[in-house]
Amino acid sequence: MTFSEAEKAAIISIWGKVSGHVDEIGAEALERLVLSFPQSKTYFSHFDLSHGSKDLKSHGGKVVGAIGNAASHLDNLDGALSALSDLHAHNLRVDPGNFRLLSHSIEVTLAVHFPKEFTPSVHAAWDKFLSAVSSVLVSKYR
Repeated sequence: MTFSEAEKAAIISIWGKVSGHVDEIGAEALERLVLSFPQSKTYFSHFDLSHGSKDLKSHGGKVVGAIGNAASHLDNLDGALSALSDLHAHNLRVDPGNFRLLSHSIEVTLAVHFPKEFTPSVHAAWDKFLSAVSSVLVSKYR
């Protein structure tokens, strides 16, 4: 998937605001995921999913950190996410539909934290970006 220069700028701009807060943003997005889509809890049965838990912050930080890595490799998402794609397809075996749910939770979290910056065009760019990330992560499921 290719991104226009405007889309790249929108993704990078929001990422710049998120990058110093990956654990907090990630924890909030994961908490939003498990509260909004309780079926996703099955993948985190060994986690403390209570508000503010170390598990949510740690794993949320990893998730959002991976999103940041992808944001810095917009022209090569396949390469940037190859190891994560292998991990999810071969070891974790997460239901591919959950990536769409997590993407939605991340977008809502970004909109809550950055309401002025998360304009319709920025939202569209992030939606396209997270969709592309999800596509790469499920590409090795076949």
